[in-house]
Amino acid sequence: MKTNDNQLVSLSVGGEITHPTLRKTGYVVNSKGRVEVFPSVGGITYNMRIGDLATGWMADHVEPGVSIRNFAAAAGEYSANAALNILACVGNKAVIISGEAKGEEGFVTGKHGGVDHVLLDFQPEVLEKLVIGDRVQLKTCGVGLRLLDYYPDILVMNIDPVLLQKLPIHEGENLEVGVTHIIPAKLMGAGLGHTSAYSADCDLQIFDDASIKEYRLTELRIGDFIAISDWDSSFGWVYRQGAITIGLVVHSNSVIAAHGPGVVTILTSANGRIQPFIDKSANLKNLLWLMK
Repeated sequence: MKTNDNQLVSLSVGGEITHPTLRKTGYVVNSKGRVEVFPSVGGITYNMRIGDLATGWMADHVEPGVSIRNFAAAAGEYSANAALNILACVGNKAVIISGEAKGEEGFVTGKHGGVDHVLLDFQPEVLEKLVIGDRVQLKTCGVGLRLLDYYPDILVMNIDPVLLQKLPIHEGENLEVGVTHIIPAKLMGAGLGHTSAYSADCDLQIFDDASIKEYRLTELRIGDFIAISDWDSSFGWVYRQGAITIGLVVHSNSVIAAHGPGVVTILTSANGRIQPFIDKSANLKNLLWLMK
């Protein structure tokens, strides 16, 4: 694919491994009105990584691998954490720069809105060396990326240009993209109203039994590339007939109404110039560590 990758700026950003957070009561109210307590966002997650199921966990938005944030105070309208969340792209290299695991490398695997974390994947032996507060530096590249033969009909977001070239994509009049699932816009929930898809994510609701069965939602995995039909992410997330978005599943299920596995936008076309096809191997796990 022809891109403008030679025009992209590669820039360092950094953050610290966050502590897990919970509401002060610990409680959440599920979609059926019951009170429950589950692990939630932040920290180092040892047994949930890309390639693992995104559903079925006793969890509330648990983030796989490592979660980082930049805690520097904002200076007026300028925010270091906003830069971290916008400039970081899936597939960018992450390097531990403090602590016992200093020098170990991993990759960006997603972003999570609301809490404004960037999510990283490291090998299991590296996770065991990490501690909360360890600092991580990212070598970012990807913001401004364009597919020259399809711009402006197709927009690219949140992905490293090298990783983009490894996706199961076939070029033609339209761009054919391999995905594990094709999901209707009616199932999208929390995140609606966000005015930019260049950071954060939008949640996929998994509460309707008929939809769960029809769209194989119990098979969703962290790192799956999925298509969302009638869904335009050009300027935030919006229902638009004929539009299509390719997204990446980045965090676990939730029990809260309108919440569920988070999806980060990778490609979007308001006029439908993306044609998804089913490829059950279209998962980040099968691509990411090939980039090392």
